[in-house]
Amino acid sequence: MADLRGLIGEIPDFPKPGILFRDLLPILADPAAVREVVDRLAAFAAPLEPDVVVGAEARGFLFGPLLAHALGVGFAPVRKPGKLPGPAHAERYALEYGEGTLELATGAVRPAQRALVHDDLLATGGTAAASIALIRRAGAIPIGCCFVAELRGLDGRALLGELPICSLVEYEGA
Repeated sequence: MADLRGLIGEIPDFPKPGILFRDLLPILADPAAVREVVDRLAAFAAPLEPDVVVGAEARGFLFGPLLAHALGVGFAPVRKPGKLPGPAHAERYALEYGEGTLELATGAVRPAQRALVHDDLLATGGTAAASIALIRRAGAIPIGCCFVAELRGLDGRALLGELPICSLVEYEGA
């Protein structure tokens, strides 16, 4: 097994002072680690029987399409405002260091589809909660959330309700 925790970099004071940024990009340089991440997330997700993986911009795009491919389902991106063509559902949310808005293209997920939320990191839960709200607004059914890493000290799970959650690497602090 790849040492995922050992591959995750730590960058202090990014994107602003006081934040310890967990950099998952080094995982992408290690093919065995990429395979392990996708395989482990797929093992969690397969029993949930998703129809689509919904990945949050931008780092949810790194493993989200690979996970969707492994599961044999489609991928739908959740993006920042103005990045999607045509009409989109929008949701405002809180970040660990600010506020933002996310959008899901109308028709990217269809009513009654079973949607799995994916992002690289669970921190305060705002991005994942906004993704869940967008899925529901589209008439689809959120069935679970999966992350490569989680900052348990920020209690992001509290915003995700009773959905099954998988995090491959957990950090106790923020």
